[in-house]
Amino acid sequence: MKLHTTGDLTMDTDLTAANGKKVKALEIFVYALQYFKEQALKELSDQAGSEFENSDVRWVITVPAIWKQPAKQFMRQAAYQAGLASPENSEQLIIALEPEAASIYCRKLRLYQMIELSSKAAVNGYSSSDTVGAGFAQAKEHIRRNRQSRTFLVENVIGEIWSELEEGDKYVVVDSGGGTVDLTVHQIWLPEGHLKELYKATGGPYGSLGVDYEFEKLLCKIFGEDFIEQFKIKRPAAWVDLTIAFESRKRAAAPDRTNPLNITLPFSFIDYYKKFRGHSVEHALRKSNVDFVKWSSQGMLRMSPDAMNALFKPTIDSIIEHLRDLFQKPEVSTVKFLFLVGGFAEAPLLQQAVQAAFGDKCRIIIPQDVGLTILKGAVLFGLDPAVIKVRRSPLTYGVGVLNRYVEGKHPPEKLLVKDGTRWCTDVFDKFISADQSVALGELVKRSYTPAKPSQLVIVINIYSSERDSVSFITDPGVKKCGTLRLDLTGTSGAAVPARREIQTLMQFGDTEIKATAVDIATSRSVKVGIDFLNY
Repeated sequence: MKLHTTGDLTMDTDLTAANGKKVKALEIFVYALQYFKEQALKELSDQAGSEFENSDVRWVITVPAIWKQPAKQFMRQAAYQAGLASPENSEQLIIALEPEAASIYCRKLRLYQMIELSSKAAVNGYSSSDTVGAGFAQAKEHIRRNRQSRTFLVENVIGEIWSELEEGDKYVVVDSGGGTVDLTVHQIWLPEGHLKELYKATGGPYGSLGVDYEFEKLLCKIFGEDFIEQFKIKRPAAWVDLTIAFESRKRAAAPDRTNPLNITLPFSFIDYYKKFRGHSVEHALRKSNVDFVKWSSQGMLRMSPDAMNALFKPTIDSIIEHLRDLFQKPEVSTVKFLFLVGGFAEAPLLQQAVQAAFGDKCRIIIPQDVGLTILKGAVLFGLDPAVIKVRRSPLTYGVGVLNRYVEGKHPPEKLLVKDGTRWCTDVFDKFISADQSVALGELVKRSYTPAKPSQLVIVINIYSSERDSVSFITDPGVKKCGTLRLDLTGTSGAAVPARREIQTLMQFGDTEIKATAVDIATSRSVKVGIDFLNY
């Protein structure tokens, strides 16, 4: 979440621990990726009976679809430092978008690998008798059983579920994880099973951590915000124990639950509170007027089902509202399926809310191994990165240029006279528009000329906006987001022309923005760098 919410993300961005201590985010990510790399190589070597080297592996890192380019670049740089790949061998590492990975896996679902939340009315030509599961109870039981299919990589590209689909049918993937919820709309192209993104990925910070945040707010209401903050600083390990205890009970919350949920308080919480306040935890509960949370003599908070449901409500309401907004879009009006994936999708409360809100609009499917959906989809994406043929640009991208000044068209304050020529400054030269459809491999061409033939480096500022209509880089909502660096070292021939043209080719149809360049006069490649972190 920190990588998504930090507006000025850099390689020096800090993370703050529960006890208030700060550490470089890069160090944490590098350490985690190194650990995963070592464990994966060890497991591969053990299973194969021969030593696997890092060079034998193509690594896939999944990130939320709503992450912007700086966060993706941060993950790539962390992976380089962790030894998964290198700038010289960048293709060894693929950044995959989590809802795309889930979508790729869902194409291959067999009937026994999914649960359908039953609906009462006929939907898009399907009747309720077509349902695969028997509702929430069966969904919960299937997820608990966690049956794993080890053959999903060698099965046919298209699963049984697609036998009901026709060319051009649409579906929505709701990836509900810990920190974020990502929404993606795809259209399937048969018979190959290639996918086309119909609407730019949307979402927000509506993951299961929102429920944890509501629990912390409840603790602050009962015991005081000052105590909770001090407890996190003075007893960080105990705070982690408390959050783990809540996590286990959170998973037991269900719409039809009638008995209370007990959350064990660490002894250090009880002891520290008595020292901090001078009275007991039980006394605090009596004085708090929070009727739906009681104290158990076994040292536990006893929460009523309504109390637990109330902790889920703000997060689930945000998800439902975001989905309603999405379903208002013309591209989403005729979807056949809604796939609910991610760890938070295991929550029966979320399942019920989604089914109640959208069960009359489309068929709602939960993959059986819902927590592994993205993982398995990432493997499939690594085997075929070209499976997503068309994506949508999340933002409008472009650069600032000088154009000939046109009286009546350009504002007077943008007029620049140079060597007798009238120029308009700060003109936004658009590469691609927000929500524009762009095919994989589609190129945006631009030519740039060094100020003088001997110039070795060209640095061009990149600007972005959430708006489609942008005229100038000074327009509201337009901000500098990165730099395009063209290194001309080694491209000069014996005779350098007075005017050099460097042709740049940019790709916006992949999960990351990429660029290549060539010196037209010498036909030599130019080293290109796009930097969204250090600009």
